[in-house]
Amino acid sequence: MKERLFAAALALLVFTGCQKNTEPIVITPEHYHSSVDKVTKIMIHDIFSPPVASRIYAYPNIAAYEILTHKENSYTSLSNQLHGFKGIPEPNNGTEVNFDLAALVAHIDLSKRLIFSEERIEVFRDSLYSIWESQNEKEFNASKTYGLQVAEHIAIWMDKDNYKQTRTMPKFSVDSEDPSRWQPTPPAYMSGIEPHWNKIRPFVIDSASQFKPTPPPTFSMEKESDFYKELKEVYDISNEITAKGDTSEEVAIAQFWDCNPYVSITRGHLMFATKKITPGAHWIGITKIATRKTNSNLTATVHAYTKTSIAIADAFISCWDEKYRSNLIRPETLINEHIDDSWEPVLQTPPFPEYTSGHSVVSGAAATALTSIFGTDFAFDDDTEIAYGLPVRSFNSFREAADEAAISRMYGGIHYRKAVEIGVKQGRDLGDFVIANLKMKQAPTN
Repeated sequence: MKERLFAAALALLVFTGCQKNTEPIVITPEHYHSSVDKVTKIMIHDIFSPPVASRIYAYPNIAAYEILTHKENSYTSLSNQLHGFKGIPEPNNGTEVNFDLAALVAHIDLSKRLIFSEERIEVFRDSLYSIWESQNEKEFNASKTYGLQVAEHIAIWMDKDNYKQTRTMPKFSVDSEDPSRWQPTPPAYMSGIEPHWNKIRPFVIDSASQFKPTPPPTFSMEKESDFYKELKEVYDISNEITAKGDTSEEVAIAQFWDCNPYVSITRGHLMFATKKITPGAHWIGITKIATRKTNSNLTATVHAYTKTSIAIADAFISCWDEKYRSNLIRPETLINEHIDDSWEPVLQTPPFPEYTSGHSVVSGAAATALTSIFGTDFAFDDDTEIAYGLPVRSFNSFREAADEAAISRMYGGIHYRKAVEIGVKQGRDLGDFVIANLKMKQAPTN
């Protein structure tokens, strides 16, 4: 009898020891934030331009969002709402798929396709895959299969947006004979970046030129002209705020919103770059802050990232269309030539034409998208720049933050006033269009 009981107990022990752990896999908003943050860090390392970075954010968020619409009926698919997008395939066995997990798998996989340092995201991915597989192998495999299927589907659509074609188009040709046209600026004197970005397929707007702004003031170095007055204003403001030294609030604002991935430092015969986030990445960081403050669930979090990243991406297409049409010279070039050859802007001038201000357009669009989700009086503490040695700044609304981001470019000495004021309007008009034409979830009533 004892032998039988021992044999039964041993068999039970062996059986239970061989069983796989089947605890449910739970994906939280923090998992998604970590994935987005990882992509941001890799983009900083790889030094992507602001327009290209906006594309890298948009497609993975769209993939994740589309998967999650299968789970929650209160969110609507973007199928036939984005240019050329026909939606994603249904899972072969939806009862076995964890849609939260599949969404994160798709986000990671598409992000990997869009960055250069693939090994950095592979390490991050593989560590998560190991954990999930140990928790519930069957659920993990079904969800991974579906997430990768959706990622491949989105990638096929993505590859038709003309990005690859723009990689082979000619570099921007500088017109050295026209004094109004943009010239490369110190210290690196880089060529104009992404001169063909207006050829990228937009997500929601009808065309790159749909929100073409009014032209800048007519170029003139006559001291009574509107253009010269704007140029002199940049010079005077710069001298005024730098005279205040470390106490200058305007300088602090300029530095907080710098977000220039191309800052070059020269020491002796050496030149090297310091790495920073792009303006779009700053607003993606603000999106994280807002979703955390509201304790948004995973789907609501991904919805916020997706809507905001789409608005940012279309804003870059719209802004870059105008930049290389007006092709306007930067304040630094003219001030050094005509007013003060020793003057330097507070911020390093980025390598592309002046009008309109990219920060202004993108901030106007992003703030409009976020306001449509979280409301008009959403106060928040922006800690996005802490990692770069800058303190927290607080805002009463997204619109207030966008206004500060816009004027920061004038404080920084890299934009004229019209580029800022018209740029933020361009972004807000575009943001309103995106909101009106994207049916994702009911907007708040406040």
